[in-house]
Amino acid sequence: MIVIIDYGMGNLGSLFNMLKKVGASPLISAKFEDLARAEKLILPGVGAFDNAMNKLKELNLIPLLQEKVVEQKTPILGVCLGMQLLTQKSAEGNLPGLGWIAGDTVRFNFQGRAQDLKIPHMGWNTVQIKKSSPLWEDLEEESRFYFVHSYHVVCTHPEDVLTETTYGYNFVSSLSRGNIAGMQFHPEKSHKFGMKIFKNFVEKF
Repeated sequence: MIVIIDYGMGNLGSLFNMLKKVGASPLISAKFEDLARAEKLILPGVGAFDNAMNKLKELNLIPLLQEKVVEQKTPILGVCLGMQLLTQKSAEGNLPGLGWIAGDTVRFNFQGRAQDLKIPHMGWNTVQIKKSSPLWEDLEEESRFYFVHSYHVVCTHPEDVLTETTYGYNFVSSLSRGNIAGMQFHPEKSHKFGMKIFKNFVEKF
């Protein structure tokens, strides 16, 4: 069973519909009993970093997620802000993140560069795969994904970087370490390319 964590900060309906399309039977929930029996988790996120961490704290979900993800090694996929929450902290706020991925979340900074691009980074973009992963199996070489974000993750360990994308400079567009993965783009809004990632997450990750 795949549980989409409902803490009031994500595109729950879009995620649910995409998972259904690839043959999964997802559940949207923040109930302890549902999360405890989840075989896989999805952590969505749209909005501000501190607000999201406060929501997780208010629902007392962090200890349970820590047990599921770190101790039981339950696969989890963080999407957009949900990926940023996997890191240690964000320049967007003051609260610590979940800290499962060594690294920080920073704002796009184009000062001193030839291109002074708009923030947020919004629209379709490609990715460069940096390491093999079941999440990227059988994806087309020129797969494109939909982005909407002003902040991006900087990983401490290069081996955690799954893909990079260029917007003024290269940034981490997806990451993975063991049972933990994150995607800065919105696979649920990325048509057939995102659908393939969800299918791989359901069947292979």
